Amino acid sequence: MPIRDVDGEPELDTPCEVFGVESGTLRALDVTGKAGEVRTVPLPEARFGWTVGSGDGSSASWRAVGAALARAARARLEEAGAGGDAPEDLGEALDVEYLQFRLPAEADEELVAALTLGLALGDYRFRVSSHPAPPRLRKVLLVAGTGEDAQRLRPVASRAREWASATALARDLANTPSNVKDPAWLAGTAAELAGSVPGLRATVRDEKWLSENGFGGVLAVGGGSARPPRLLEMHWDGTRNSEVRHVVLVGKGITFDTGGISLKPADGMEMMRTDMAGGGAVIGAMLAVARLELPVRVTALVPMAENHVSGSAYRPGDVVRHYDGTTTEVANTDAEGRMVMADALGYAVRGHDPDVLVDVATLTGAMKVALGLRTGGVFSSEQSFAERVRAAGERAGESWWPMPLSEDHVEDVRGANADVRQAPQGPGGVMAALFLREFTGGLPWAHLDIAGPGRADKNYEEVVPGATGFAARTLVELVAGLGE
Repeated sequence: MPIRDVDGEPELDTPCEVFGVESGTLRALDVTGKAGEVRTVPLPEARFGWTVGSGDGSSASWRAVGAALARAARARLEEAGAGGDAPEDLGEALDVEYLQFRLPAEADEELVAALTLGLALGDYRFRVSSHPAPPRLRKVLLVAGTGEDAQRLRPVASRAREWASATALARDLANTPSNVKDPAWLAGTAAELAGSVPGLRATVRDEKWLSENGFGGVLAVGGGSARPPRLLEMHWDGTRNSEVRHVVLVGKGITFDTGGISLKPADGMEMMRTDMAGGGAVIGAMLAVARLELPVRVTALVPMAENHVSGSAYRPGDVVRHYDGTTTEVANTDAEGRMVMADALGYAVRGHDPDVLVDVATLTGAMKVALGLRTGGVFSSEQSFAERVRAAGERAGESWWPMPLSEDHVEDVRGANADVRQAPQGPGGVMAALFLREFTGGLPWAHLDIAGPGRADKNYEEVVPGATGFAARTLVELVAGLGE
């Protein structure tokens, strides 16, 4: 039962009376209405329920409501399974049944989408264990006020479930330990998943094909690992109308990043298993695009490699030739993401004839400093396109901020011993974006840097610690908008 805080005062009466709970009871439980605040309350006939505060009623608050409810259900189930004071059959009942959530009378599409995302993602867990999986909440029944409301809101909830599915898959892939997740495993897993969705095609290119076709950046980065690189291609043709845009999505797929010879500090390096979060977001988005049957041609390219230290690792000072023939002077082997992305962008332009390019990567630590851990940065060749990305993210519950592509630094990207320099001095996020722009062929393009929000260290709203799956549902909503 949602309790909304308006100007600091909880509105308790109406929602509580529906379930037969006195407002005084809730005040005694110190219910404040803060977003995501959960209180267990007694109900008639020996039942129990929760109040969940919805704060200011914003979309973010409703994601917090859904997530808090999912986490409360998990805690209750685990309590029952551990022999706590919950009813003996609670764990079994909730594992196969559902919880009921009565929507407020003013429920609209935005509220229902946000609530669905919170319910679906707030209790996400990834754990490799010998213990049996704990009981979990399988279904939540959202109860609308009228039949007309239910009919209007049902497709909204269904679409939000696909957003959540894309996000959860991106989390799964990024959280998978890198002793399992090498480039071959990641590419093969994505191709297998694509095979289960009608109309979605996937092709895995191996190191021999990459060598024969001149993917120098991918081969350089992957050369230090005993587990060779891959390129994943996914294709969805949602229309036979040639006038509809062809969108190409490119996702960074570094399955583990030591930094190479420019070695990273040991502290925090374990999280580099998530350095393919951009690629995971693209894979999750492609499956959702196909399941939703969006009327757009979409191609996804995910260059995959491990960046390791060995006698065959690439070096600072090397000159690498990319797919499109451009040469890059390497300055720092820890700036490996832009090396593999450059190949994929060049291949997109020359091999797939796109109308629009979007790339996604955990690319620069500078973006974490600039925007923190909850907002992604958008660099674009067209301001209107950056705004489309931001608006798509707002609809899907992900926050983006437009960043400048400063022309003052263009000459800094020019190389002395090659066409371009990989990691010139200057503002890190801007320099990386300007480098990538060199490979976009002048097409409408957006670069999404998710180094900050791609990972989390604590719960907030529908996010849990670990990989967040950030950008997956923004991509789905962006593609849907381009299809319109």
